[in-house]
Amino acid sequence: MPQRIIPIEKIETLLEKFPDHKEEVENAQNRVLSAEPHYTLRLPWHLNADLSRNHVVYVICIIQTESASVALVKNGKIVDHKTFSTYAVRKKQGKSQIKYLKTRGKSKAGSRLRLANTLNFFEHINERLEVYFKENNIERIAFSCSKILLPYLFTSKVKCPFEKKDERIYKIPKHIPNANFEDLQQIHKSLSKAEFSFEEKDLEAVDLLLSSIFNKDED
Repeated sequence: MPQRIIPIEKIETLLEKFPDHKEEVENAQNRVLSAEPHYTLRLPWHLNADLSRNHVVYVICIIQTESASVALVKNGKIVDHKTFSTYAVRKKQGKSQIKYLKTRGKSKAGSRLRLANTLNFFEHINERLEVYFKENNIERIAFSCSKILLPYLFTSKVKCPFEKKDERIYKIPKHIPNANFEDLQQIHKSLSKAEFSFEEKDLEAVDLLLSSIFNKDED
């Protein structure tokens, strides 16, 4: 579903275009602006449904095969973060050791080393998350992790402080190339702004709508 970023100062102007809009029951952060055409608006995480500022505390957790980043966010700012890396890819084939184990086993010393590195990798991730959850009341979790890695996160020797189906989880609907600090910052930046979603067939109408909003100050 295509999306457009809406700066905070333009949210009220956009909402004025949809006086009959309704808030989604399942999540006050998301508003259905129109059923047809189908427009939705995700509010910034640090704003309440009435656009007043809140003090939500949340974590960002993004995980790829050989890298991961986690962060603690308070009052809209990253107050702590940690990046992780490991050696888990068979360099000649460029294949993840986790995927390799599904087809070829783990008999070779190199394979066993990569598997051990992978297990340690997830233990370290959970150790940092555990600190965040123990010291703070975490209200939301911005999360991205491929399905093949999920069992390692949730069956780690160091227990993950949230469950796989935790209601606080927000699955980040974006491709995350490296799961490094730069990606972490981009996700935080996205969550700090509003996100307007629509269907591809309505692209032209949306461009006209947003043009009228962003050009309003020039009239």
